[in-house]
Amino acid sequence: MLGLGMLTAGFLTAGIAAGSASAGDCPGNPGALGTSRTLVVDPSEHPRIGTMQYNETLPLQDHEVVLTFDDGPLPKHSNQVLAILAAQCVKATFFTIGRMARENPEGVRKLRAAGHTIGTHSQNHPLSMNKMPIDQARQEIDDGIASTVAALGDPAAVAPFFRIPGLLRAEAVENYLAAQGIQTWSADFPADDWRHISSARVFDLAMARLEAKGKGILLLHDIQARTVAALPRLLQTLKARGYRIVHVVPATPERPKTPTEPQQWQLHPTSETVAIAHWPNVPGFSFVAVNTLPAPALSDSDHAAWAGPFDRPKRLGRGEVPLPQPAFWPRQTPIRAAGNMPTLPVPAKDIFQIPEDNHAAAKALAAALYRAGPMTAAPGKHADNAADLMSLDVSAAKRPIPGSVPVTETGLQRGPVVAR
Repeated sequence: MLGLGMLTAGFLTAGIAAGSASAGDCPGNPGALGTSRTLVVDPSEHPRIGTMQYNETLPLQDHEVVLTFDDGPLPKHSNQVLAILAAQCVKATFFTIGRMARENPEGVRKLRAAGHTIGTHSQNHPLSMNKMPIDQARQEIDDGIASTVAALGDPAAVAPFFRIPGLLRAEAVENYLAAQGIQTWSADFPADDWRHISSARVFDLAMARLEAKGKGILLLHDIQARTVAALPRLLQTLKARGYRIVHVVPATPERPKTPTEPQQWQLHPTSETVAIAHWPNVPGFSFVAVNTLPAPALSDSDHAAWAGPFDRPKRLGRGEVPLPQPAFWPRQTPIRAAGNMPTLPVPAKDIFQIPEDNHAAAKALAAALYRAGPMTAAPGKHADNAADLMSLDVSAAKRPIPGSVPVTETGLQRGPVVAR
């Protein structure tokens, strides 16, 4: 079993110690993509990264990309991937399979010579680490590391980075890796290059998903011919669109971690200008002094008059008939007004009464107007006729005219219209 100290002590090889190669320093290719910077991480502080599965990812800036390759080394394709990366002076992280490293140790040594970071990917790439017993999962992890170390001849050359095959995570596996000081790598987006798709489709998926997130860890495979075919165009497009490559290495006593803030380990950290979709948790408060208010006693209310507990009926003697229990809730107690309270006069009843005579007079006037018929006098006489009508006696208005329709108390009752 290999722990953090065995994997990281003396990790600085000649290629890594030389630092990252910028585009201008790339021999024979001044317009190369290059590697913009080296990010040094402490696996024990951030044991799980990659937003495809975890809350945290690498602390990258906008338009920064980390290239990762799984499942090698396979000489036919892995050597071509190395050549393409070298032509662009790009550094990446490779997750080797122990069995592949044992069969092709020279391929692992080429990774070290080129200055790439070497992580591990289990011994046999089982797609069942989320289901297998933890003892079997441990064996896969430990054997994969041991085979890669044997290919290199130096435990310090293997980074404490591990990617679970198929990203089929299990909490027990993650806990074991964290206990060994090994960082579990997922990814932020894949290119689906393990599927039977064209190299053009690999390129399209990689760029579309990168553009959607703006930065992150790209998952590729160095054993696929379609990846080899898509890689040159991918690197050229990254350069043209202003993306930068970041090389990731583990911290060692000789090489301290890159200073970061906790929010940088979020893919899209929240800020005052970015809205969040949920309310934050209610914080806990610690009070230096707590002032309390007095609580009322039971004797302050009428509850003290209650007979007793709710669920304990009174015992009855032989022959006694149970009586209804009194209501638990006390009756309302009238409030006694203080003697010095101000008083207001009580309004008289007639203030709110509406006289009925006015209503009857209005009916009588309407009846008189109806009985009078249309005014036939000259225009100058209209006002006099109106004045005469207004001066009619109400009681006389109620008397019917022979041949007319009578007027009742409820209103006019019109009969048939008789032509004159």
